[in-house]
Amino acid sequence: MTRDSGEELAAVALGLPEATGSRRVAWAALPREVTARIERLLGSPVVTAISQPGGFSEGLAARVLLADGSRVFVKAAGSSTAPAVADFHRREIAVSRRLPGRAPVPRLLDAYDDGTWVALVFEEIPGRLPAQPWRPEELDRVLSAVTEMANVLTPSPVEAAVLGRPRLGGWSALAEDTAAWAKVAELSPWAARRIDRLVGLEENASLDGRTLLHGDLYPFNIMLTADRVFVVDWPHAWVGPRHCDVVTLLSSASLSGVDPQPIAESHPLTRDLDRGRLDEVLALHAGFLLRAATSAGPAADRNLVAMMTALGLSSLRWLSRRL
Repeated sequence: MTRDSGEELAAVALGLPEATGSRRVAWAALPREVTARIERLLGSPVVTAISQPGGFSEGLAARVLLADGSRVFVKAAGSSTAPAVADFHRREIAVSRRLPGRAPVPRLLDAYDDGTWVALVFEEIPGRLPAQPWRPEELDRVLSAVTEMANVLTPSPVEAAVLGRPRLGGWSALAEDTAAWAKVAELSPWAARRIDRLVGLEENASLDGRTLLHGDLYPFNIMLTADRVFVVDWPHAWVGPRHCDVVTLLSSASLSGVDPQPIAESHPLTRDLDRGRLDEVLALHAGFLLRAATSAGPAADRNLVAMMTALGLSSLRWLSRRL
C-alpha cells in the first residue's frame, strides 16, 4: 500500500453512521383501514407498537404487543408513498416462505397485500442489534453463524425466478456519469486514479455459486439473543458464491476499527479463496454503494446515503490495502 492511498482512505471517520432510515412510519400514522386489516390478520387488537432501530426501509417496522398478550414484529409499506419498499416487501414474503426451518431467520407468520399496502408479520425475536463498535465476542458469534447459514442455504432453497439481481457493481456506470464521478473522486482520490483497475475487477468478476446469500449483511440486519444469531430482512437475497456475505460483513466491521484481513485469512468461507475473488467482491460492493450514494437526489434519505457512503469507502479501504 502506498502512503498516499492509506492517508486518503484512513481520513474517513470510523464508526457506523445512523443505522435507521429517517422515514419510518409509526403505527398510529398508518391509514385506519390498513391497521384494521392488519389487526384482523393478527387475530387480536394492537395494544402497543414500538418502532425499531436498524435498517432503512420506509414505512412501519415495529415490535407489536397484542391484546391477547402475544408479541410479533410487523413491517408495512404503501406503494403510493414507497413503491420500491413495497416491492421489496413482496419479494421478502416470497423468499421468507421458502427459507428452511434450520435457517437462522425469524419465522414469517403471515402476510397481507391489497395491491397498495403490503404487510409482513414475523415472530418477535427477543434480542437486540449487535453493539457498535463491534464487541469481539459478538463478532465471533456472528461470523460462526454466517458459516452455518451458508451451509444450510447451499444449495439455494429458493428458485432464481423469485430473487432479484445482486446489488453489486457500478464502476463502469460511474465512469460515464460526470457528476457522480466527481463526487467519488472527491471522496476517494485513490479510486479516481485507479478507475481502470476497478472497472477491470468488476467486468471480470465471477459470481457463480449455489448458495443463497442475504445480499445486505450488515449489523443493522442482525439480531442477537442470549444464545442465537438471527439474520433479518431478506428482499435482496441472490444465489452466488458462499463467501460474498462474509466479505461484505467484514468490510463493514472496519468501521469499528476491526482489521478484516486477518479474519478473512482464517475464516472457513474465505481462507482458501483465490485472492482475486475477494478483491472482486470488494470492488463490486464499493461500486454499487458509491454509485447509489453519489447518484442520489436531494430527496433521498440522508441517513441511507451516509450509510452507503461509509460502507462503500470501508470496502475501498480494505481493497487498497490488498492491491
